[in-house]
Amino acid sequence: QVQLVESGGGLVQPGGSLRLSCAASGSIASIFAMAWYRQGSGKQRELVAAITGGGSRSYGDSVKGRFTISRDNAKNTVYLQMNSLKPEDTALYYCNANLRERVATTSSNYWGQGTQVIVSS
Repeated sequence: QVQLVESGGGLVQPGGSLRLSCAASGSIASIFAMAWYRQGSGKQRELVAAITGGGSRSYGDSVKGRFTISRDNAKNTVYLQMNSLKPEDTALYYCNANLRERVATTSSNYWGQGTQVIVSS
């Protein structure tokens, strides 16, 4: 059984930084794209950043220039470095991975449980 476990959320002042981590574990054959999504109170879930297996990155318009996504394939882990945080970045941040389990012939999407980020003075 595959699990994605996020960590690193918390309370930070505007202008501050946080680094989120998401580790995938279980019977994993291959991990393809990994991504971070977020959902603020009363808002729809939105894509924050994504990274392919080859390392190509994409970002939501609201975080470009402030957030950086990276991954460590040896550790099956994806990171999100968040700088210059704003109150509007407050949300529950979810990790997503498209991966293939060893017993499977095709890939599927998996989600973490979410980690809360609060940006407030």
